[in-house]
Amino acid sequence: MHAHTLVTRTRESRLREARLQLLGTGEVADGLVDDSLRRSWERSRGFGLVPAGRVQGAPHASAAQLMRALDRQRELASHAQPMMEFLHEQMRDTGSMVILADAQGTLLRAMGDAGFASRAQRVALRPGASWHEQWRGTNAIGTALTDGVPVEVRGGEHYLERNGFLTCTAAPIADPCGRVLGVLDISGDRRSYHRHTLGLVRLAARTIEQKLFDTRHATNLRLRLHAQPEGIGSATEGLLALSDDGWLIGADATALAMLGLSHADMGASTIERVLQLDMAMLGDWCRRPAAAPRAVRRHDGSVLWARVEAGRGVLVARRGGSAPRPQAAAPADALEQLDTGDSVMQAAIDRARRVMDKPISLLLLGESGVGKEVFAKAVHASGARGGGPFVAVNCAALPETLIEAELFGYRPGAFTGAGRNGAPGRIREADGGTLLLDEIGDMPLGLQTRLLRVLQDRQVTPLGGGKPVAVDFRLVCATHRNLRAEMEKGRFREDLYYRLNGLTLQLPPLRERQDKLQMMAGMLRDILPDRELQIAPDLASAMSRYRWPGNLRQLNHALRTACALLDDSDTVVDWRHLPDDLVDDLRGAATMREAIDETVDLRAQSERTVKQAVHASGGNLSEAARCLGISRNTLYRKLREFDPR
Repeated sequence: MHAHTLVTRTRESRLREARLQLLGTGEVADGLVDDSLRRSWERSRGFGLVPAGRVQGAPHASAAQLMRALDRQRELASHAQPMMEFLHEQMRDTGSMVILADAQGTLLRAMGDAGFASRAQRVALRPGASWHEQWRGTNAIGTALTDGVPVEVRGGEHYLERNGFLTCTAAPIADPCGRVLGVLDISGDRRSYHRHTLGLVRLAARTIEQKLFDTRHATNLRLRLHAQPEGIGSATEGLLALSDDGWLIGADATALAMLGLSHADMGASTIERVLQLDMAMLGDWCRRPAAAPRAVRRHDGSVLWARVEAGRGVLVARRGGSAPRPQAAAPADALEQLDTGDSVMQAAIDRARRVMDKPISLLLLGESGVGKEVFAKAVHASGARGGGPFVAVNCAALPETLIEAELFGYRPGAFTGAGRNGAPGRIREADGGTLLLDEIGDMPLGLQTRLLRVLQDRQVTPLGGGKPVAVDFRLVCATHRNLRAEMEKGRFREDLYYRLNGLTLQLPPLRERQDKLQMMAGMLRDILPDRELQIAPDLASAMSRYRWPGNLRQLNHALRTACALLDDSDTVVDWRHLPDDLVDDLRGAATMREAIDETVDLRAQSERTVKQAVHASGGNLSEAARCLGISRNTLYRKLREFDPR
């Protein structure tokens, strides 16, 4: 759909006349403003909003509610963050801000100029506030959500007069199924309006949609389509995803338009029905990728240009068999190998790449077993120091009496039991490469002081004295502890924390990752590289839902045990190959999940019934309570439960 611009400069006099009519009679004559703006004003009036009035009862999420909303939209937020940073750089010092909202109009994130942000605060243009039309009337965020297209709302076009100092431009962001996930918005002073802002926001939203599509279909064969070969890889390309046997399972709006399809065709049509292609041809393209896009024909003979991308294989056994999957290209480096489709990990990998060969230390946070050392090794191997040594020291595994000697080295006879030749120490061993200090939060305070000195001077002095030795290494630290809390308790030096904290990356626990199946497939390939193993569908489903308290370490151990129990003729990992205690946990978790889902279902049904009764009674709570057969106090309590503020 095309964007609509709600007014132009030449219509300002008509806008003034329209607002006079809106304030006077509530009705606006035809022709004064764009029909889409008039419809939005009518909706706003229908919500009971008064143009000159104040916002009454608009919801505002608490800090905890906002965190939960962000968690629900973690995939959207992680893909939107780089684009928000890009837009912020383009709009810096223009008196504006970049905003991400969810599908309900709740503002999730905002970044922008401090001067404008303080003005925006006065009209609740800040994270946690709802800018749905129901509460704020006509505004770019709420109206873009309602109309489903990019929108500009400038000055007096806002339904509420108090928002008239704003100019706002927003574009909805849809998931690969066409469902609106949220809105990207640029808001600023109405005097700072620029006619290119709409195009910038649309481009950013489109880029986020493409990232979401690639993440959702990371394991599938994908086609990138365009009417011109030069358009492949641009924001105007169409995206198509295929199953192993050639069924269309995903398409973005651009591809649907190119092929004359709708989302209803997904799962109901094959690639052969829409293009003169078959899976054998696509498989050959994957095995022999071409640098330039290839011409493909629709069945009417018209030409499109295409590039094919093989997905990362998810080896889950399929009932009734499956077509052979084209082989995916080998990962470019160790970091790409870790990118198996989870959006949070993708964001962490992308940020790590940006500082990989710069003198910026990395601090990796995450629960035990999430793969912090694996991530550190990948950063090392993918960077300019990849040919140098990678030295890992677990600060929690060494006794306090030995860790100093282990790190800094010692001269012969430096202490009782010291080797006759001394030792260079792990820091010197890392010269020219990378030093990982794992569980840095467990390092004794005295050693923290010595480490800080080494980081400042880039020299290390061994125990027992001697001449300082210059060292050059990339530092990566990792911990499962909250170092800020440790600082407040006096157990971690503040100056060392800020020296280590060049870039902090939070690695997600396995239970929150979206790529469990891909990771299991990769682990099986690593454990038994000469056998193509699959996972039974019901087992794969149970393993995907399990919380994995031991994270990747526990999963890897379980799959190694399963592989050890396979017969030579087995090609499918099944329940009988797992340890009994894990089988019990997986089946117990499935039973608990079913009970939770049933509880959530009942609560959702109760909430819908109550809200429908309130709506049907026109907001008369006494009448709604009578219709529901409950007391008014019970109705008040339920409404508070459903919408706590």
